Amino acid sequence: MDTTLQTAKIAVFGVTEAERALFLAAAPPQGVAVRLVAEALCPQNAWMAAGCPCVSVSHKARVSGACLAALARAGVGYLSTRSIGCDHIDLAAAKALGIAVGNVAYSPGSVADFTLLLLLMSLRQVQPMLHRAAAGDYRLPPHPAPELCELTVGVVGTGRIGRAVMARLEGFGCRVLAYSRHQPAGGPSLNTVLAHSDVLTLHLPLCADTYHFLDKARLAQLKPGAILINTGRGELVDTAALADALEGGRLGGAALDVVEDEREYLYTDCRAARPQSPLLARLRALPNLILTPHVAFYTAPALRDTVAQTLQNCRLYCQERKGKNQNEREENKRDAEKREENERDADKREEYKRNKGRNGPQKVAGGGAVRGMLGGA
Repeated sequence: MDTTLQTAKIAVFGVTEAERALFLAAAPPQGVAVRLVAEALCPQNAWMAAGCPCVSVSHKARVSGACLAALARAGVGYLSTRSIGCDHIDLAAAKALGIAVGNVAYSPGSVADFTLLLLLMSLRQVQPMLHRAAAGDYRLPPHPAPELCELTVGVVGTGRIGRAVMARLEGFGCRVLAYSRHQPAGGPSLNTVLAHSDVLTLHLPLCADTYHFLDKARLAQLKPGAILINTGRGELVDTAALADALEGGRLGGAALDVVEDEREYLYTDCRAARPQSPLLARLRALPNLILTPHVAFYTAPALRDTVAQTLQNCRLYCQERKGKNQNEREENKRDAEKREENERDADKREEYKRNKGRNGPQKVAGGGAVRGMLGGA
């Protein structure tokens, strides 16, 4: 281990038991000291990051301007989120406070595999089948299911995860229509993808431009009976409009790993006290909807990638800061040496002026001032 890296320190908030074991195993070889905090970051516990230049949060934490201000007071200069998206962080406030923000890029196979799982479960009506079997009803489903190779699947968002989904879909032999917001010339338009897809899957980042990307108008453009898959962010879809389309029979079904405003209940046991969300209750009542609690990313390889990159981000930030501080110290030293040299030169000039004023022009015997080596007329 490089001993120059031992000063890197990071406070990890909202750490799960699975993450805890990975951080404790991976941190020492990278030369990073970790402070593990089970609670999610909030303004009231940000002081726990004191002494750590870096902080890590999960995608569940809402990192507000107040949180960031508290981190800045604690001396934090770098915030790493253990997610691809940064939509839960007030980026403008972070910039204003001088806090750098970084994310991670974990195995795209985690979300891509889960997307295909939800797609197949929806097509084969697995959820109602399981419910019937659990109740002792072993009859066939009411209608035979299609085969994936017969279908057209629209993939909206062609980043690492979107491309991984496309590669898997092509293995099933289905037709794939891909749309990107930065669509190259010749690619299908969004209207074409919406109108011709039997299944539509979303893999866009959440930002101001993609909030409610699938609104009521675009949901109405979908092929009648189409199935929607969302493993990106809940806010990509106008959930109330989606519920209307499902209840009215306009769409054939949906499978959501993410839902709007999910942070209220995410990763908590709500069996005793159901979340007070009318929209969530409405979704849960739909027989043609599959709902999972934002778990598409949750695989062993993805967690390893996330922890390793979080530690690497912290280490690189501390190295950069150390190098910047060293450069500043060297520059300050050079400036100080230059100032001292200038001061010495100024002192010499002042001393010369004083000596010249005190001694005046030299005299020779007879009273004449010396005019030159050979005398003067």
